[in-house]
Amino acid sequence: MAHDRDALWASGYDETVEVNQRALIDKVLARYSGEFTVFRELLQNSDDAQSSAVEIYFETEEYLRRKNGKDAMRPEVGVGFPDLKAAPVSQWTFRNNGIVFRDEDWNRLRKIAEGNPDEEKIGAFGVGFYSLFSVTEEPFVISGGHGMQFYWKDKTGDQLLVRRGDLPSKDALQPNPWTTFEMTLREQGPIPQPFDLTRFLASSITFMVHLRSVSVFIDSHRLAHLNESPGVPRELELPKVLKKSSGSGLMSVKSVQSAATRIQAHVMHAVYALGTEKPLVLTVEEPPKVSQGGFFSSLLSTFTSHHQPVLAKPLPQPQVNKDPTGVYTSSVTLTMFNADVDVKLDKKLQSELHRSTKKNPPNHLNYSLIYTGKDEYNVSLEEEKSQPVSSGSVFQGLRADLNGAGQAHVFIGHATGQTTGIGGHMASRFIPTVERESIDLVDRNVAIWNRELLYVGGYLCRAAYEMELENIRMLWNEASNSTTNDFHPDPQLRDWLRDRFLHVLKFFTFHVSTPSSDVARFLEAAFFGCSTLPLKVLSTTGVRDASDVRAPDPMFSLFLKHLPVLPAPILSSASLAIRTLQSKGLITNITFSDVLAQLRQHPLNEEELIACLKWLVGQQDPTHDATRARTELLNATILSLGSGKDAKPIPLSMVQYFIHQRMIPLDGPLPDSLMPLSVTKHFTQEQLRSFGWREFLILDWIQHIFRPDVMNANPAQDVTRSSEWAERVLTVLARTWPSLSKESHEKIKAMFIQKSCIPTSSGLHKPQLAYFPSANIFNDLPVVTFTSGGALKGNMEKLLSFVGVRKHVDLQVVFDRMVKTGDWTISDLITHLVTIQSTLTLDEITKLQMTSAFSKEGENALPGKKSRYRASDLYEPSVTNRQLGLPIIDWGEKTKWRSSSEEAKLLHRLGLRKSPPLDLTVKLCGSSEPDIRSAAFKYLIDSIPSRYPDYRCEKFGHVAFIPAVDNSGPCMGTPDEVFASHQWKVLGFSVVEDAVRDIAVSKLGLKEHPPATRIVALLEKTSPQDQNVARRWFEILAGHVADFSSSQLSIISGLPIVPTQVESGSQALRWLSPSQCYLGGASKGQFHSKLFVFVDFGPSANSFLSACGSKQEPSVEEVASILVADPQKFYDLAGGYENYLVELRNLAVNARLLSTGALARMKVSPILLSFRRQRKSRKESNKALDIDEDDWELLYDLRKPLDVVIADDTNAYQMFGESIYTAPQEDLVENFYAILGSKRLSAVVKEDYRVTSEMKHNKSAADTRALLLERLPLFLHEHTHTRTKVSLSWLSNQDNFKVRVFGKLTVVKSLSFGDNTLKREQDTSAVAKRSGHGPIELWLSGSTQVDMYEVATSLCRLLFETVKVNDALLFMTILSTDLKALKRRGYNVDKILRQQNDRKLVEAARGSFTSIPVPDPRMSQSLKSETRSLSPSHRTKVPGGWDTSPPKAVASKPVLPPAPAPPLITAPPVPPPKPSTPDAPPQHTVGNEDVGRHPVIPNIVNNTLQNIRRKIPGFNSSSEDALTLSQGSQNPRTPPTVTPQSNIRSNVAMAIKGCRPEEGKLVHNRREMQTIKESLDEGYCDISGHVAELDHIGVMGTMKIFIARDVPEPRTFVTRKHDSLARFIHIVTPLANVYSLPMAALHIFYDLEGGLIAFNRNGSLFLNYRFFEAWHDQDVKNGNINQAYISWYFTLAHEIAHNLVQPHNSEHEFYFSALCEAHIEKFTQLLSQ
Repeated sequence: MAHDRDALWASGYDETVEVNQRALIDKVLARYSGEFTVFRELLQNSDDAQSSAVEIYFETEEYLRRKNGKDAMRPEVGVGFPDLKAAPVSQWTFRNNGIVFRDEDWNRLRKIAEGNPDEEKIGAFGVGFYSLFSVTEEPFVISGGHGMQFYWKDKTGDQLLVRRGDLPSKDALQPNPWTTFEMTLREQGPIPQPFDLTRFLASSITFMVHLRSVSVFIDSHRLAHLNESPGVPRELELPKVLKKSSGSGLMSVKSVQSAATRIQAHVMHAVYALGTEKPLVLTVEEPPKVSQGGFFSSLLSTFTSHHQPVLAKPLPQPQVNKDPTGVYTSSVTLTMFNADVDVKLDKKLQSELHRSTKKNPPNHLNYSLIYTGKDEYNVSLEEEKSQPVSSGSVFQGLRADLNGAGQAHVFIGHATGQTTGIGGHMASRFIPTVERESIDLVDRNVAIWNRELLYVGGYLCRAAYEMELENIRMLWNEASNSTTNDFHPDPQLRDWLRDRFLHVLKFFTFHVSTPSSDVARFLEAAFFGCSTLPLKVLSTTGVRDASDVRAPDPMFSLFLKHLPVLPAPILSSASLAIRTLQSKGLITNITFSDVLAQLRQHPLNEEELIACLKWLVGQQDPTHDATRARTELLNATILSLGSGKDAKPIPLSMVQYFIHQRMIPLDGPLPDSLMPLSVTKHFTQEQLRSFGWREFLILDWIQHIFRPDVMNANPAQDVTRSSEWAERVLTVLARTWPSLSKESHEKIKAMFIQKSCIPTSSGLHKPQLAYFPSANIFNDLPVVTFTSGGALKGNMEKLLSFVGVRKHVDLQVVFDRMVKTGDWTISDLITHLVTIQSTLTLDEITKLQMTSAFSKEGENALPGKKSRYRASDLYEPSVTNRQLGLPIIDWGEKTKWRSSSEEAKLLHRLGLRKSPPLDLTVKLCGSSEPDIRSAAFKYLIDSIPSRYPDYRCEKFGHVAFIPAVDNSGPCMGTPDEVFASHQWKVLGFSVVEDAVRDIAVSKLGLKEHPPATRIVALLEKTSPQDQNVARRWFEILAGHVADFSSSQLSIISGLPIVPTQVESGSQALRWLSPSQCYLGGASKGQFHSKLFVFVDFGPSANSFLSACGSKQEPSVEEVASILVADPQKFYDLAGGYENYLVELRNLAVNARLLSTGALARMKVSPILLSFRRQRKSRKESNKALDIDEDDWELLYDLRKPLDVVIADDTNAYQMFGESIYTAPQEDLVENFYAILGSKRLSAVVKEDYRVTSEMKHNKSAADTRALLLERLPLFLHEHTHTRTKVSLSWLSNQDNFKVRVFGKLTVVKSLSFGDNTLKREQDTSAVAKRSGHGPIELWLSGSTQVDMYEVATSLCRLLFETVKVNDALLFMTILSTDLKALKRRGYNVDKILRQQNDRKLVEAARGSFTSIPVPDPRMSQSLKSETRSLSPSHRTKVPGGWDTSPPKAVASKPVLPPAPAPPLITAPPVPPPKPSTPDAPPQHTVGNEDVGRHPVIPNIVNNTLQNIRRKIPGFNSSSEDALTLSQGSQNPRTPPTVTPQSNIRSNVAMAIKGCRPEEGKLVHNRREMQTIKESLDEGYCDISGHVAELDHIGVMGTMKIFIARDVPEPRTFVTRKHDSLARFIHIVTPLANVYSLPMAALHIFYDLEGGLIAFNRNGSLFLNYRFFEAWHDQDVKNGNINQAYISWYFTLAHEIAHNLVQPHNSEHEFYFSALCEAHIEKFTQLLSQ
């Protein structure tokens, strides 16, 4: 490349680059979408020129005539004010009084895109002036006595020229200070909308540096005049917390000033009259009216002194003047914040910015912000109402945009289309886009500059906000300190300050900016990020940090009166701003911590406490954290009872009780922890309990009055000293005794037992020392006696009895006598207790239960020495209990034990056990003593479920009580370890003993099989020892695949559990995971077994491995990966050319399954088999073109796709075949090579021709043309696989098809491929050529005999997009054979030519000048299809066929080297049906019946059987013999017209191998699905047919079932159709065996409508059950299955063939027939069974 560049500079020549200047300017203007673009640019230029005044004139043609002097002498009679809507303006004139143009200005004016280099000027791109061309063709500029006229060359040309020179005014004594731009309009038109223009000018003048006055005229009438009066700036003290720089150091704010700017407008009424309708004025509250005296008046004057300037009162609404020339005066006052900014850029950024803007960035700049205060805003609204008409104010664009309407813009000297997102305009030295409509945030370096400026803008906004908040804070604090209203200002002033804060908050609310939303985003980020302190806001307690202010909540307002919250109007009126603050975490809702802090600081009165508790009641959250939080809140709350000095603080942390029962004497002692009734009466008991308080119950009262300090405080209220008080307490207690809980009874009893509080005949005694009067054992007993004489009955009796007052003598005496003396036996004791049991209390019964008074059977000891046990420790004396070895009660022999006796019942009540509990029985089953273990297990089995209905095996999963067997012998196991099925013993699990297997399963609940998790855990720890063990394991696990989840199967797929031999014949084993293995044994994978590991453990075991990830065979992706990794090794393992080519065919068939990455690697790897021919070492072979085929030998090699050529040009191959490597000549392989990037030979060979002098008027030219036009219809009638580029009628035109004869023709072919650059020449007899869409010319050689093969070859290249060798052979045969011979061979010559002639006559009759194209070849294919679809009895037989043997001249031509490609087998030609009218549909009838009513499958059978008869030996007949057109052969010794059967069989096997299971649960709608459709198209599946999405609903056997989504009741479909589906599978399964198809590749689907019988989806075959049900189910049910076999046999063959060929063509039909042929013997055997 460098050498070429040097040569070009040495020998080339220079040319200028031309620019279409008109187009350039138009395209620049197209980017200016803003309004008033011309004035915007001229105003900015004027300000850059330091102009103080600008005048804009709109001049009519009449006015210009008067102005230019033509009518100057004529008086202006009748010249009035023009109609602004209709007056046609001829010229715009714009002038300013700034610095006149200098030479550099004039030079820059005529240059496009050369901006102003002055960094103090706004202009940057040098295209602003050219906005004038949007309205004028020839702008004229006058400045300082010089002029420049722009004009287009030749008026309408594309070259812009200027004429510059001095003007007569140059020599005037007083120079003209104005610089004028005159714009003669292209077309006259009305003045631009004057009111909108005035508004635009009012906004534009605001940020101008020098410009102060703008006037607008029409002719000599001044329509509007704007004048800006800036105030004196006042420097502001900046808060120190604001960061003046973003951190990058590029820009730093030095100071901020504020100044008042006043703009006054004088506008004619005519301008207002043309204004647009005024938008709805926002409702604003009237400012508060201030009294003339007092504190509020002085406070307001103080406020106004803080905010400059003092605003003038709104002008009164003028009387509407109907005179259009009347002038209305208005003004607006704005506050301008200006920031002085220092700029420090590094050299690199400065250089990049200079490159982008053509000027150096400034070292100092200003940033301005218009802020409209609350009062200014209200005044502007009032002025809006006072406008003379409804158009509104001309200053409306300057008013604060508080609602985010997008009215505030970024100014770069003038307004841009970019909005700020806040309420006010901004202006600074932003760098805009070229069209100056928005800020450039795309260019990397410019974006850095603009983002820094946006930070300054956010800083300036924050500074203005903080200063306004500081003013509000000072006013609030001053007013609060002057009042006694709890530090709050007067309500009227408070509302006024709140409105002022709301205004500033809405002003600095950041809405979405347009067109770039990043502007508002960066401004907002700087606004919040430039300060180290939180934003300040106004709360109900004054100005606070936003982080200290909370969102208002009415629930807290009644008791949290000191918490700073946002005023409710702020929240509702500035919702967006508040949401922003909340999203940044600045303002939060009131939290629990806030409530706690306030309650700790401020005690509550009763009213506030009630409100607080009611709020607390409303928090319904029963969680533990909520309960803890509630406790904290109550602990923090203090109740202040009373007022002043008498106020008594009561911390709620001390409160425990609330009173509810009126029975408690309120005149008695009560605790301080009791909440006053005045508070608790407002709440329900449930609510009060939720505070952690509980009701002050009788028990609490008893506990309180029993406290020593309470009793000592007043002897009259001491139950141990006052019998009257004790009796009163007992009376109150007796009344409530039935309602008290048992627990309360016990606690009261415990207190009474310790106190002498029972009034008796002998004084106050403890309850256990007092007796009821009914006790008659002793006379000196202390008997209960009340002074009031009350009877001891009812509740009082129950109370006294419960607390311990005795009714009989203590039994301990009896126990002592029985133990010490031995006089009483256990039976005697129980007999005595039975007699008195009705008088025994529960305590006494409990005491008996807890007393160790009973002996155990079998202990021999003295009466006083025996061990004693509780009744609950012993069992009744039964045989079973003795066999189990349980402790038996010593009942003795005196009295026989009876389980139903009263004695037994009492002992059972005392705890004596009848039988062991379940857990003890289970424990005994695992006893070390065999007798007890056996008896316990039998007892357990017999007792389930009668005695132990609650038995659950999972409760005893840890107890080893199951008799089991494992690999080491008998053992005991837990229910989790032992399983019922003996097959699991092989895997090392314990299984139950055979003797108890059934009982263990039915009663003990043992599991038949271990859970999947246990199996996975076993496989993770243990692998099969050898292949035999592995087979047994896998066979067992195969029956339980459904028990595993997909995740578990995924885990197993990666476990090393498959033992395989390290090498073939070796005893050494290695263990691989299932995902690393392939099923079927090494023999199935053929040479794949050398690359992959194949295993075969039998069908059952293999099914388990398949579920765990083992595949039937390697995927195409895996084969491709192995191939790419080492192609030569792959070739060697394949065994050479043949097998390697088979693998390439497999990859070609499944190319759609290869990933993009795999294809990319294959494209750069030497994996493609190719060959190059070379001469054999024979000295007599000298000329390449004369060498016979046997004189060549082929050299095979593996090459990259780009190094291999697809030989699609026979003649070119003969010339260059020994210099290139070509692909095997099979369509399937060639297409695959093309996908990988191999080029076709025709694409790399260029062809040129050399001729001698033309032999004009040669007769052979006309004869040849006539012959071609005569035979072309015959050829096109048979050529159906592709359409022609031109129609036959087009060729018939003399101007479109020409034949010329030359003396000699020479073809020069050049090959440029890789490093080869070759050229060959060859004399030829005929060539055809065409330039673009011109005529086709056939050149003939007059010196040699015309070779029809060369004629056919040349024309086919121009007639068809793709050409096959057979096309040229067929065309040559038709050209070189006379018509009679063609008739004998079956061509219906007369009919074809007659149809062609009829078409010509129709065209002539219509007088059409457009040729009618030859009928679509696909139509002829469909006609042939219709004819072939007829049954054999109705088919018209055509004798013979054409002879495919080429003439000698053709046979002697060199042919392509042999290649293992399948031949294209074609049936004999069939004549089309009788012609019909062009518009009439074809009639499909057989006899008198409609073929469409018959199923399509019988036609498939008939057609296919005819093909099979022609192919199977013994079935051939002379009349139906089909000839084969061959493309060559693998073996050079084999005749080139026959393809080896081994190749065909290999492709057939490949097609079957391409079938695979469908892995997805959902089959999506795919247009490329191949389907068999119920129609009259030979049974081919409709390639455009598609089916709705199918869902997988189940599996029958090994076949997956899919149904369409519109099928009702999908869940019950398999159940409802079970028997019929089973019959369908019964038919399909033997057919799958015939084709050696894996059953997993077959699927059944069902839909409700359509003609889809079957389809092939990426190798997965889907069969429509609906057609089987309609056609064959009843026959199969009746035992007639052969017809179903035949139908689905051919259906499967058709779909399998789609694995090789996708479209329906002769190649697909060939493989369809080949599949049927290859498996006909097995199919015949199936039919004969």
